[in-house]
Amino acid sequence: MGSSFQREDVDFYSKGTRCSAWLYLPASGEKCPIIVMAHGLGGTREMRLDEYAERFAAAGYACFLFDYRNFGASDGNKRQLINVRMQLEDWESAIEHVKKDNRIDGESLLLFGTSFSGGHVIWLSAHRSDVKATIAQCPYTDTMATIKAVSLGYILKKVPCVIADLLSCITGYHPVMLKLSTYRGENALFETDEETSKRFIGDAKFINKVPARTLLEFLKYSPGRHFGRIHNPICVAVCSKDSLAPAEKTIQLAAKAKHSTCKKYDCGHFEIYLNPYFEEAINDYIDFYRQSFQS
Repeated sequence: MGSSFQREDVDFYSKGTRCSAWLYLPASGEKCPIIVMAHGLGGTREMRLDEYAERFAAAGYACFLFDYRNFGASDGNKRQLINVRMQLEDWESAIEHVKKDNRIDGESLLLFGTSFSGGHVIWLSAHRSDVKATIAQCPYTDTMATIKAVSLGYILKKVPCVIADLLSCITGYHPVMLKLSTYRGENALFETDEETSKRFIGDAKFINKVPARTLLEFLKYSPGRHFGRIHNPICVAVCSKDSLAPAEKTIQLAAKAKHSTCKKYDCGHFEIYLNPYFEEAINDYIDFYRQSFQS
C-alpha cells in the first residue's frame, strides 16, 4: 500500500492563520476526486484519520487531511479552543485551497467527517453546491439527543467549570480547562475504556484538555437539522452503542436528506476507528464513493 500513493505536507491559511495539512496523491498521477477530511472534537489528523486517508488514496482518491486552527500542527494563539464558526471557516478555507491544485479534480469534491466534524460535513453539504458526495461517521447531529444521553450529575459537575471559564474571558484568555476524555471517572467531557482509548490515540501527540466553555458549543449547534437541505448523496455511519452521538436520532434526521444512506455498526463511538469495525466501515465508504460517481 505504501507505494500506491505519496503524502505531502501542505500549508494553507484560514482567516490569516496558517493551518497544516497532509495531501495524499495516488501514484497513478492522474487527476482524481479529492476527499477533504478533518478530525472530531479535540482530535488531530494523527489520531487514526491518517489510516482512513491511506486507504482512500490506495483506492484512487486524493485526500486533504488538515488540523484545525489551535490544534495539532496548525498555528493559533488560543490552543485547544473549539469553536464551531472557526472550524467551519477552516473547512471552507481547506476546500478552496485544495480545489486550486491542478493535480486533482476540483470538480469532484468529496467530504469525510467524523464525530464533531461529522456534523460539520452535514452543514457544509447543506450549504455548498459543489459537494459530490459526503460521509458522516458517528456524527454529532442533535443537542437534545446528546443531552438526554448523559446524566444530570454529569451536567451539574460541569457547570462550575463553565462559569469559571466564561469569567476568565473578562481578564483575557486564561481558560479553565476540562479533560476531553478519561477512563477513571474524573470530570471530563466523555469516558472511554482504557484499552479503546490507548488504541485510538496511539502515538499521536494528543493534548487531553479543552476550555470548559466548549460545552456551550454543543448547546448552539445541531447540524442534523440541515439534512433536509442536502441534495448530494450522503452516507451516514452510526454506531449502535454510541452514547455521545445517539444512533436512532441521527437515523431519524438523516431520513430527511434526499439521497441518504444509513449504515449501522455494532460498536461504540470510538470503536469504529479500530478493527474489526474499521475494516468493515472503510470498505463500505470506498464503495459508497464509487457508487456516487455512477449515479
